[in-house]
Order: sequence, then structure tokens, then C-alpha cells
Amino acid sequence: MELVGQTAELRFRQVLAEGAGNAGSLLSAVDTKTAAPSTLPAGITPALNSAYAALDCSLPENRQGGGGDTPDAAIVSCSRDGISKYILAPAEVLGNQVSKASAAIDQQGASGWYVMLDFNGEGTKKFGEMTTRVTGLASPQNQAAIVLDGLVVSAPRINEAINSGSAQITGSFTQVEASDLANVLKYGALPLAFDRGEVQQVSPTLGASQLHAGLLAGALGLLLVILYSMIYYKGLGLVSVGSLLVAAAIVVLAFLLLGKWIGFTLTLAGIAGAIVAIGITADSFIVYFERLRDEVRDGRSLRTAVETGWARARHTVIIADSVSLIASIVLYFFAVGGVRGFAFTLGLTTIVDLFVVFFFTKPLVTLLARIPFYAEGRALSGFSSKSLGIAPSASTQSASKEA
Repeated sequence: MELVGQTAELRFRQVLAEGAGNAGSLLSAVDTKTAAPSTLPAGITPALNSAYAALDCSLPENRQGGGGDTPDAAIVSCSRDGISKYILAPAEVLGNQVSKASAAIDQQGASGWYVMLDFNGEGTKKFGEMTTRVTGLASPQNQAAIVLDGLVVSAPRINEAINSGSAQITGSFTQVEASDLANVLKYGALPLAFDRGEVQQVSPTLGASQLHAGLLAGALGLLLVILYSMIYYKGLGLVSVGSLLVAAAIVVLAFLLLGKWIGFTLTLAGIAGAIVAIGITADSFIVYFERLRDEVRDGRSLRTAVETGWARARHTVIIADSVSLIASIVLYFFAVGGVRGFAFTLGLTTIVDLFVVFFFTKPLVTLLARIPFYAEGRALSGFSSKSLGIAPSASTQSASKEA
């Protein structure tokens, strides 16, 4: 959130003076007996010097930023950490003139992480003019400050004129610091100033209770699907139970691995996506099971019905899961916030559903079709005449009457 708040007014300004965050007047370091403007460094007026002396960057309230600085005027500014403060010349390059910025690491040298940036045509010209002018000046006036939202992000020394439209910022950055600075340069061209309108804090206890409630809802949903499968499909429901458990194990493993590899965190929205996926997975089983039972009603043997039913059902399963996958992809790329977590989880579990149906459910049904209990359509197999809703054969009816 802090990084988003930084993408405001970006300027490149020449440094006229630099000192400690709580330093006093520049005159005290030059001449304690006179306040004549001639004793000040070039480009610094008495008014700027007074503002510089009055600014204490060690105080947090003086490092709030907020933008609003005039590009054409010199300013007094703090570094973001409050260690240094600066007098800066009018802005010469603006953020909307930066076309690209990225963090990189020096693979061959020892300079570590640095930031590469490219300017557009106008930015290339202005940055070239500024670097050409300041290269031969004494420190700190040979530095170019990167000012974001009124605060100095970095103030690198210009070692040579840069007319190529590309520049490299070094400074013993860590990977995080280099990435943050690159993002600031990349997205800091917005002519906006961000105000914090509302802040909501959720206690760990409340967050944990919501997470537990979500997990409980998922467990109850899974249990209800299992109960329905066992009651309606009887012995065939074991396939549903096994498939759901395998799918759940794969999803949990995927969550753990993604958490380790990319820092994935399971949110309430993600749990909602996983709960919805239980229904999607159950739909795949129902489509196949109903197609299978239709084939048996038509007089085919169970072993034959397993193959013919699968050939007809898999097309429907693929189409249905493809629709869910497309919807999750669209949501992920066009939505924000928690909706993206929902979309990511829904897409992941949809892929798991396809994998389980093809490589577990169907092979398991093929195996069960060879067992006499299922092949002969016994009472609790799910393929009995009563379960299929068909009348007993004539021979069966006569046998019953004789008995």
C-alpha cells in the first residue's frame, strides 16, 4: 500500500545543497558574521536558506510528502528516511518522460543491484542537457535528485553526461530497494497526490475466526456432497468420495508448494473459490455417472457402458471446465483485490478437477466394472434395477411369483 501511495509526482532536480536531516543554516558553515547572499552556494537565495534551516527532517511530520511542489521553482526537501535534507533546483525532467525502469543485478562486477531506466524523446534531451551541465560541478551540485511526492528517493552522483536516453542508478541497493525504486520510476508519472481516506484494521483474532469459518464451510460442503453421493449413487458413490479426497489432497499440496515458491496466501476469497470448485468437481462426476447409467438402461453391459458413457460424457466435462477456467482467467486479469484470489483458486481447482476425472475417476470406474458386485447390478451397487429406475425382467418377475 505504501508503494502505491508513492506513485505521485516524480521530478528529476539538480542538488544545490545537502546536509544532515537536522542541520542548520548553510551560512553557519560559511560565514558566521555576515548574511550576505554572496556567501551562499550558487543558486541558493536567503529565503531558500531560511527554509532549509527551519526544516527538521528527523521529525516524521516533515516527511509526509504529498506533492504539490511547483516544477519550475527551487524547493527544500527531505530524504524519505529523514537522514538527509536538500535544496533542489527547479525540475528539469518529469516522471511522464520516463518510458521504462527495471531492477537488475551486476552479474560480472561487484556493484550489486542497480536500476536501469529509459527516457522518451523529450526526456532523453532534457536529461542529457542536465547531466552534461552538472558533471563538471563540485559535490553535491553534481548530483541529480529523484523526487517523488515532494521527498527525495535517491540522489545519485552524475559521473558522465548521459545522452543515450538510458541511465543506470547504483548505490549499494538490496534487491527490494532496487525493485521499489524501479517501480517508483515506472509508475511515478501520475500527476496525482494520494490522500489516505480510510484505513481498516482487522485484529488477528477476527481474521483467524473468519478463516476458520471459511474452512468449516468448505468442510461442510464437502461432507454434504459425499453424503448425497453415497445416498443417491450407493456403491458408485465410493468413486465420488475417493475422487473428492484425491482432488482435495492435490489442491492442499498445490497451496503448500505455491506458498513456498511464490508466497501464495490462502485468503477468504480463495477459500470461496475452493468451495465453489467442490460443486464443479461434483458436476463432473454426475455427468459421467448419469451417462453411464443411461448406457446400462439401454441394455449394455457395465463394462461396455463404462467406455461408451465416458466417450460421450468427457466432451461435456471438458466444455464445462473450460468455461470455468476461462471465467477464472478473465476475473484474474481484469479484477482487483480479493476477487483475484477467488479467480486464482477457482482456476487452479478446475485444472485439478480435469486431472482427477481423467486419471483417477474414469480408471477407477473401469476397475470397479470388473467386480461382480457392480457388474451384476446388486442392490447397493448403484446399478440395480431399482437404482436405475427400470422394471425387472420377465424372468425375474415369474420367478418371484413361483416363489
